[in-house]
Amino acid sequence: MSTTTAPKTVRILIAPDKFKGSLTASEVAQALATGLRSPVDVPGTAGAVQCELLPLADGGDGSVDAAVTSGFTRHSYTVAGPTGQPVPSSIAFDGTTAVVEVANTCGLGLLPEGKLEALNSSSRGFGEAVLFALSLNPAKIVLALGGSASTDGGMGMLTALGYSFHDSEGRQLYGSGGALAQIQSVHRTALPELQDTELVVASDVHNPLRGPNGAPAVFAPQKGATAEDVAFLDDSLGHFVTKMAEAGFADAESQAAHEGAGSAGGIGYACLLLGAKQVSGADYFLDLLDFNTRKDSCDVVITGEGSIDEQTLAGKLPAAVARRSGTRPIIAVAGRSLLPKERWSEMALTRVYTLADYTDLDSSKDPHLSATLLRQIGREIGTSLL
Repeated sequence: MSTTTAPKTVRILIAPDKFKGSLTASEVAQALATGLRSPVDVPGTAGAVQCELLPLADGGDGSVDAAVTSGFTRHSYTVAGPTGQPVPSSIAFDGTTAVVEVANTCGLGLLPEGKLEALNSSSRGFGEAVLFALSLNPAKIVLALGGSASTDGGMGMLTALGYSFHDSEGRQLYGSGGALAQIQSVHRTALPELQDTELVVASDVHNPLRGPNGAPAVFAPQKGATAEDVAFLDDSLGHFVTKMAEAGFADAESQAAHEGAGSAGGIGYACLLLGAKQVSGADYFLDLLDFNTRKDSCDVVITGEGSIDEQTLAGKLPAAVARRSGTRPIIAVAGRSLLPKERWSEMALTRVYTLADYTDLDSSKDPHLSATLLRQIGREIGTSLL
């Protein structure tokens, strides 16, 4: 009488963030899954890999895509891009909650020909997307704030949501960092839908609006601002705060000092003025995408992002994933890792694979190379698990 042993089956949850500049979270997950499944075809390998893909986001670019992947419906809409040009955009909606994203409305990646416009960029398109989301009658709107091209304190966003800003001649201003200093009066038009909808800011940025750790000093140089621009924007945001206080926002000064007011070039500040609740982007999206339930049915969790470093330990997505994964093995995949092996335990990581260990080329701007290496890494992980 012969006996047979059932092939080993390993259930893997692939839950990465994007590899910025190279691959979306969905593309990272797909490449790893392709590699993970391939060891089944290797002679002498008895077993199977079951992959569940959960591309993640933490409130930055890719937040709408991550929500759609998890079951939300995509709704497309055209908005004003960061310098006013029409750009196709989209939000995610599940009938109750809408996800609206800065990066796909007025983000750095939407600047024409990639030309940075530190003073002329606006957050207006983000406000237009919020207005579109309101037309769907959501109970809640999640405001994903990463990746902005502007430092306008949310002035542009507010212009789309019923606020008008006028200069000393009474002319209406188009919201931008360069226009902040020209504001002399602020007028509001009631928008009842905004009053009846819960607003949630999903961001892990803790900077205040102004000062040495504020939006201009820390983030504006990445958007093309010179030292003179940074000083001008910081002063202009101070003027903006004063005008918002004069317009009736009693907490305008205190909200400017609030952690997170400086996120997305100060859009976080405008969101706080509108009564938004601020939450950790990483943890909020893990809840929104039902990570806890999905990981409970898996044996191994694979996470990752473009670079694993000190910021990762401070609470970025891979750290949040690792914290929630319990005692099951947690494998991280990254473009590069600046953490030595002896520090993996700080995130409870079983192993870290990096693309940099497989090539001497720079994969950070090469999607094809990144995907090829991820498939190779996935194959190695799959072989090691079976």
